[in-house]
Amino acid sequence: MSSLFDDPAEAAAEAAVDAGAPLAVRMRPRALDEVVGQEHLLGPRAPLRRLVESDEPMSLVLYGPPGTGKTTLAHVISLATKRQFVQLSALDSGVKEVRAVITAAKRELTYAGRRTVLFIDEVHRFSKTQQDSLLSAVEDRIVSLIAATTENPFFSVVSPLLSRSLVLALQPLSDDDIRAVLQRALTSDRGLDGAVTLTGEAEEHLLRIAGGDARKALTALESGAGAATSAGTDVLDLATLETAVAQAAVRYDRQGDQHYDVTSALIKSIRGSDVDAALHYLARMVAAGEDPRFIARRLVISASEDIGMADPTALLTAVAAADAVAFIGMPEGHFPLAQAVVHLATAPKSNAVTVGMSESMADVHAGLAGPVPPGLRDAHYAGAKKLGHGKTYDYPHAHPDGVVPQQYPPDALVGKDYYRPTNRGVEGRLAERLAKLRAIIRRTR
Repeated sequence: MSSLFDDPAEAAAEAAVDAGAPLAVRMRPRALDEVVGQEHLLGPRAPLRRLVESDEPMSLVLYGPPGTGKTTLAHVISLATKRQFVQLSALDSGVKEVRAVITAAKRELTYAGRRTVLFIDEVHRFSKTQQDSLLSAVEDRIVSLIAATTENPFFSVVSPLLSRSLVLALQPLSDDDIRAVLQRALTSDRGLDGAVTLTGEAEEHLLRIAGGDARKALTALESGAGAATSAGTDVLDLATLETAVAQAAVRYDRQGDQHYDVTSALIKSIRGSDVDAALHYLARMVAAGEDPRFIARRLVISASEDIGMADPTALLTAVAAADAVAFIGMPEGHFPLAQAVVHLATAPKSNAVTVGMSESMADVHAGLAGPVPPGLRDAHYAGAKKLGHGKTYDYPHAHPDGVVPQQYPPDALVGKDYYRPTNRGVEGRLAERLAKLRAIIRRTR
């Protein structure tokens, strides 16, 4: 736990600690006007600014990618409202720690008349029981909860807690936002204080590896500045930066909603026939260590759902890719996965199979089933013939064309067209044949 107090001696002690803190910590804004980005939350009439400036009791769930300012906003809110600030991490805190904070907050409110901001980082890692332990304190406004999460809170935070909180989504910072953060860090006395200058190429590289994450940008800048200083220069160029900074991590959480977002983007890119975008999303999943079996399953589904009979070989390729991955493993397994993605993305598309199945399922659920026509019923057991089963069945193979006029669906569904092929790919030829088949089968005698 950590707290911010008004006492000058303690403030001086915290300033001394800040001097040795990482650059990202030292440069953390201390007022709303210092916060970069998130204009939709912090603009003149935006919800978060109104709440802070009116000093209203509030509980917030801040949801967004790493490095977008969730922890920063929690600190700024506590400073702006002159409240005690207490921070817990869901990684190393449990119900016991939560109850201790609530007890202390009650005491602070009762004897000092001062409210407490309780900031919980990575709240999605709290169990349901741990989250439930916060409810009464939030409900009674003993604490103003600010919960931060990189995962969609509607999947990871219990509903009672969400209903008592304002959910605010933070957006990745733009390149201009990151550039402003870097320039402030280079010149501020809380930052590098002009010790180094940044070349244009190095700045562009920092923007690329940051990916909208201010913390990552500042960490990389600090590492690069240290390398430049060690080399006896006050200019941080691209070569020095590259020696000091490792490759940027892929932003992808296999357990969070990034997992679902990237997966959705892969499938939608295939459906939209954008092979390049599809390969990009596949690469992100592979680089993040996604289970290749999961990727293969999604491709098999896509082959039927979005391509179907427009290219029947797409399903064969997807299944073959799944078998190949299981056979050879990773990392080489990403080659057959990529082959399947290319095949699926470039194939003609049809959702006629998907629509046909969906409509037939809907009719079944609506009760449009009805008895199986007598001629189609099983006639292989004793007594079946006495019931008339199979008596009127006309065996198609006994006819030259292999197709005969005959009622196959229940009475309620006679004449119903579930499968409506498109004119794309193989399905275009299939549409012609299907029209002839239906004309023969549905011919009245």
